[in-house]
Amino acid sequence: MLHPIELLAPRRLGTGFRWVLASSWTTNLADGLVLAAGPLLVASRTHDAFLVALAATVQWLPPLVFGLWAGALTDRLDRRRLVITVDVVRALVVGMLATAVVLDAAPIALVLAALFLLGTAETFADNASSTLVPMLVARDDLAAANQRIQAGFLTINQMIAPPIGAAMFAVGQATPFATYGVLVLAGAVLVSRLRLPPHGLQRHERSHIRADIAEGVRWTWRHPAVRTLVLTIFIFNVTFGAAWSVLVLYAQQRLGLGAVGFGVITTVQAVGGLVGTATYGWLTRRVTLANLMRIGLIIETLTHLALALTTTAWVAMGVFFVFGAHAFVWGTTSVTVRQRAVPTALQGRVGSVNLVGVFGGLVIGSAVGGALAQHYGVTAPFWFAFAGSAVFVVVIWRQLRHVAHTDEQEQPLDVGDADGGDADGGDLHGGPDGGPGEGLGEGTAQGRDEVDERLT
Repeated sequence: MLHPIELLAPRRLGTGFRWVLASSWTTNLADGLVLAAGPLLVASRTHDAFLVALAATVQWLPPLVFGLWAGALTDRLDRRRLVITVDVVRALVVGMLATAVVLDAAPIALVLAALFLLGTAETFADNASSTLVPMLVARDDLAAANQRIQAGFLTINQMIAPPIGAAMFAVGQATPFATYGVLVLAGAVLVSRLRLPPHGLQRHERSHIRADIAEGVRWTWRHPAVRTLVLTIFIFNVTFGAAWSVLVLYAQQRLGLGAVGFGVITTVQAVGGLVGTATYGWLTRRVTLANLMRIGLIIETLTHLALALTTTAWVAMGVFFVFGAHAFVWGTTSVTVRQRAVPTALQGRVGSVNLVGVFGGLVIGSAVGGALAQHYGVTAPFWFAFAGSAVFVVVIWRQLRHVAHTDEQEQPLDVGDADGGDADGGDLHGGPDGGPGEGLGEGTAQGRDEVDERLT
């Protein structure tokens, strides 16, 4: 019988990967707690739909503003030290927020400021940590490694932690945030045990940072498959961000859910993601990558329509379940294509271009969603998301052929591992490729990207 450690992290993946996996699961627990507690904190300070959406915007804005710089620094600096530094900063910011909550000195303005600082730190942590697995694990083992990272994300971050975080918030509003700080620091300690191979440019080879950024942008634009993924993620995160930026109000006002019920939404989506995990290998053997993505975009479009129409919690939970499966399948395909296509020295910069696409769409969408909800009601953003997604599906439909064409040129997607499981790809600091991360002001969705959506 295999030793439990050998089963969870086989020796062939290396000691370094075991440290990464341990840190990933620890920080996934931290992020999962505030995935539910964060929006509840915002909603406890204001019921203004615009301010609730603004809470999502201020955390989605830093990756848009600083994302390209984070990518350039990831390719220049020691990635291990960069992750440790920003994790310490995250713990300090959340620690100060928890203290303010205990002292009853945390008005909405302070919460918004804390969200912006936390989002800025996470921008650098997410980008750097997303490059670690390809540095430590052989290309043929990436699917098996990502499977274990993603299993932690789905079970801990999305299923187990959010209801706990919501319950902790109901007992004491500061409790989930204080716990978050302790867990993030533990994750940083685990990352400190890594020993990474050389990467990127030597000091004497470095050009100006703006030239490094431009190189990453040019590479992304000239690679048809990666360019298509970035454009698709940007377009669909506009509509996704509009709807999910007011999800906490939708859950309370439209579905009649309380704090714990809101946390259960994330759990239901994670169960859908596990179904996506179990069926991913079967799907990729029968459906081309391009058609898999097309089907996923249709599912997402219909998700917005169904949520706009229903007022019944159990119906909405079924929709969230299907969305969770779609988000996993989309994210797995997207991140695996990108990981395999991008050279190691460019991983940070190309990842940052993708990150800008992710959060650029979310920022625009959350601003639209907040304004629509304020003037026309909490379902208006979902109607906008449905109409916008339907139009974008038509626009992007033919471009997805580039993904299938690239996959034919590369090695086939290896979705199995030595243990017989179906593998997936996921970035360390969040969910599958293309969706939001797990910030305090964000909705509960497992979106399409690294965000995240990490060692988290």
